[in-house]
Amino acid sequence: MDRKKIREAAQDPRLIPGIYNYCDRWCERCPFTSRCLNYAMSEEEFADPETRDIHNEAFWKKMSELLQGTIEMLYEMAREAGIDLDELDKEAAIQEEESRREKAENQECSQAANAYITKVNDWLNAADPLMKEKETELLDKARLNLPNCDPLGEAKEIKEMAEIVRWYQHQIYVKLMRALQGREDEKDDPDLWEEFPKDSDGSAKVALIGIDRSIAAWGKLRGHFPERESEVLDILIHLDRLRKNVEKEFPEARSFIRPGFDEIEPGKGK
Repeated sequence: MDRKKIREAAQDPRLIPGIYNYCDRWCERCPFTSRCLNYAMSEEEFADPETRDIHNEAFWKKMSELLQGTIEMLYEMAREAGIDLDELDKEAAIQEEESRREKAENQECSQAANAYITKVNDWLNAADPLMKEKETELLDKARLNLPNCDPLGEAKEIKEMAEIVRWYQHQIYVKLMRALQGREDEKDDPDLWEEFPKDSDGSAKVALIGIDRSIAAWGKLRGHFPERESEVLDILIHLDRLRKNVEKEFPEARSFIRPGFDEIEPGKGK
């Protein structure tokens, strides 16, 4: 999609401006895909199955085209704003970005989020034999057709909870890093952010949502795998501490209104 098509698509009144900035990227479970510019662009550009396969040359060719179109649009918007991107001190900008990233990486909450990634991998790897045993157990129950037993429902719940854990495993860290780095950027123009909601709060809220959903998922998994209860409790404690830390670092995050997701449309109630 070239920049002209991107601009035209962005004018569609059905779309919610900026909704994609504060989502969890789980399009398959999102009720707003029909109102999201990112989703619309993705569906158009990657309609061919080959362009959805990262091991296929067509995928990377399409990504290259998207990159070029985005860069062209960026330069056009910069010119309209009177900014010459070619005149910017790129070396200084790179150093500043690296400095802010390093500062964000050293924050307690980002380190805890990064540690959580390892905890998830360790638990799932160690629980793999139990997962297989559980699968055999549920298949046996299904064949026996035991009363007051729903093996298919239990299997479905385990699968869904594991998917939730996996989906947010890395995203919590990524969103927190964006929030922490964004907070540093906002210090450069504090007056602006007195008038508008802070992007850092929006990113922190997405991280908190990921933490909340992960805690709920681990709570369910705990009941299915009593043999690993102590390890699950350790993860739950870790996530709860992380949640409290993020809320302390970004006290306004919970009240941030994400476009579409947190807004109440007229006539639809709460």
